[in-house]
Amino acid sequence: MVELLKILDLSAGYGEAVVLHDVSLTLGEGQTLALLGRNGTGKTTLINTLAGATRQHGGSIHLGGAVLHRMPSHERAAAGIGWVPQERNIFKSLTVHENLTAVARPARRAASAWTPERVYELFPRLAERKTNLGTQLSGGEQQMLALGRALVLNPTLLLLDEPCEGLAPIIVQELLRAIRRITREEGLSAIIVEQHPQAILAISDTAAVLDRGTVVYAGNARSLQEQPALLDKLLGVAR
Repeated sequence: MVELLKILDLSAGYGEAVVLHDVSLTLGEGQTLALLGRNGTGKTTLINTLAGATRQHGGSIHLGGAVLHRMPSHERAAAGIGWVPQERNIFKSLTVHENLTAVARPARRAASAWTPERVYELFPRLAERKTNLGTQLSGGEQQMLALGRALVLNPTLLLLDEPCEGLAPIIVQELLRAIRRITREEGLSAIIVEQHPQAILAISDTAAVLDRGTVVYAGNARSLQEQPALLDKLLGVAR
């Protein structure tokens, strides 16, 4: 395994409030990590910290050859981070096509480049609505667009924070199929926060569970999926 991401002894939070405590994780090139835990355990804080949207109190983050923890947030996309936050953050006053072209970056390898045209092939709904403004999209279509905007950055690491939250089951299945294709079939590394562990463990290589801002499990995703009693215990609720 070629290591892509290394997080070592990471502590971070908001202002003086520390949410993450000595978090250490690694992720290999082409791997997907399912990031699990109850509400309020630090999952979103970890994603936001990787994207540069929190205050880091200690530790280090390396992405490939980039020393990520020394970079301001606006430089991390160029370093290889593609971030889809819970809020989606699409440009609602721009059309679907303008949202994609406004942020697109060239790929490191042209043969595997994500372009607006490839995003439309992944999400035909967006192709049908390419002239619609962001305000004219449904919640599911906005999530597709948010994912598409992250892809046209041509990242080396995709961060997805609860991509299926609040969406209709048919849209959830469409998004999960797209995520599976992006990660399992095309080999883009990803960290995915999701409240439905079985769905995301099924398309992940590794898993980590956070509790009170610390890692209480890190290991093989399939192994955790096949141990429902352990999963229930780690998440603290029946699944």
